[in-house]
Amino acid sequence: MPYIPHTEAEIKSMLSSIGVDKIEDLWKAIPEDIRYQGELDLPQALTEPELVKKVRSMAGRNLEAGSVRCLLGGGTYHHYIPPLVDQMLSRSEFYTAYTPYQPEISQGTLQAIFEYQTMVCELTGMEVANASMYDGAEASAEAVLMAERISAKNESGAILVGTTVNPLYRRTIATYMKRSGREIIEIGYGPDGRTLVDKILEQEGPLAVVVQHPNYFGSIEDMEAISAACEKTGAVLVVVVTEAMSLGLLKPPGHFGAAIVACEGQSMGIPMGFGGPHLGMFACRKKDARKSPGRLAGQSTDADGRRGFVLTLATREQHIRRAKATSNICTNQGMLALAAAIYMSIMGPDGLRELASICRARSQYLKEKLEAEKIGRIVFSAPTFNEFALDLGRDPGPILKAMAQKGFLAGIPLGESYPDLENSILVAVTETLGEDDLDNYAAQLSRALSEA
Repeated sequence: MPYIPHTEAEIKSMLSSIGVDKIEDLWKAIPEDIRYQGELDLPQALTEPELVKKVRSMAGRNLEAGSVRCLLGGGTYHHYIPPLVDQMLSRSEFYTAYTPYQPEISQGTLQAIFEYQTMVCELTGMEVANASMYDGAEASAEAVLMAERISAKNESGAILVGTTVNPLYRRTIATYMKRSGREIIEIGYGPDGRTLVDKILEQEGPLAVVVQHPNYFGSIEDMEAISAACEKTGAVLVVVVTEAMSLGLLKPPGHFGAAIVACEGQSMGIPMGFGGPHLGMFACRKKDARKSPGRLAGQSTDADGRRGFVLTLATREQHIRRAKATSNICTNQGMLALAAAIYMSIMGPDGLRELASICRARSQYLKEKLEAEKIGRIVFSAPTFNEFALDLGRDPGPILKAMAQKGFLAGIPLGESYPDLENSILVAVTETLGEDDLDNYAAQLSRALSEA
């Protein structure tokens, strides 16, 4: 789509309409000492044909679709998306729909949200799910704030967060908690790659325990033991799930006594993109529903007894007094929640279970192959879902670059977030990789290590 900028006359007219003389007047509120001084080092402007030619040339440097095998995970996963998802999303009643303030003209949108919430409850084993959140990190932080509301009488208890929780999620939680000043204590992991449950029991009166399952290393946590520790200490159990596909195979968090579940729903019909946009799934117990953030769509009947859908709870600041709001989140990720609902409807319980089983089986196949051929070292002994940490025995940087040249996005370096794992990478395997791809990955990785 061509971009036609405003003329000087148009700019002057707009500024006059809002009562200022020049554009610089618009940022007078910003202190001068922190404003950028001088000119930006930008190239000269191009004509439209020149710009189109340049962008096409840059795009031509991209590798063809399908020529790159992706083994990246860490919160964003490469899953196959059935074309029906995009086909349904492109229907005008969905992509033009706005937030459902007026139920009499928003029945389609409200029903889509209600169906999505129902599927999230079934997936997580919880009783109530809200109308989605921005992403898994934000949902996790909101879960901690909700835990504070649930245990409002616990004024001094710390938030215990496992270091096996996604590092970006931990940073988001820390940012959110600055306003309350509540202490955050990180709970480490053992040689098996699981959270140290004994460290939870050592803390006196913690307010909440936040664990990821499967955790950032792909390890399947001992949720029974963690749940028992929370029950003993009185802590609210918050379970984070970054690979929602695992819920097709593993026992859902609600069956472990989780009070709140915060998920990243990107695996459910949403492309990887460049790390977003994502979808935050959020579920809790029915008794705590009024303390949850966001909005809940519910099913009811009208005066004539006909089935209908409404917003049954809206706890965000736009609907109620700001001081009473549980969240300042402006809206739900409606389009992405719909994509997830369509995807889950297509797959069904059996399909999700089968797909999750394939992901785990192929991940296990690669782990066993790397171990058998002594290519790197599997770092942790705990069972995993579809991710695992692999020690390369040296700086992963050059190895990952060499693998990229061979058409493999080979993994995520762990050293930046975990200094004790400076030579390790996180490897993820999904159904998009067949055994031939994994055999080739192992061969190319072995060669890259021997040539480094």
